[in-house]
Amino acid sequence: MAMKASRKTAPMAGGIKLPHRYKPGTVVLREIRKYQKSYKLLMRMLPFSRLVREIMQDFKTDLRITAAALEALQEATGIVAVELFEYANILAIHAKRVTVMNADIRLAKLMVGGHQNCFATIGLK
Repeated sequence: MAMKASRKTAPMAGGIKLPHRYKPGTVVLREIRKYQKSYKLLMRMLPFSRLVREIMQDFKTDLRITAAALEALQEATGIVAVELFEYANILAIHAKRVTVMNADIRLAKLMVGGHQNCFATIGLK
């Protein structure tokens, strides 16, 4: 026992103190709590705006959108994305995995999209 205690208090060979490290997963859980508390949008406004305008160009070239409509679209998109990843995480846990895979996201898209998406995907429409 005395040997173990002396080993803990002995300085390192180089005399350099190592920086403090948290246990694996501690920082991740802290980040999850931080983002769950925040109310701000997680997607940046400018890239999302560019994407919406690019999609709008496919339908008609002279369409315009208000800032309030763009913000509502962004919030709704964030809600759908969070729901999609919640389902994908549940599917990964059901498969006894920690990592969400592409197949989980595809199946979650079927669950979130409803029956119309499901039948269109398998060719039944």
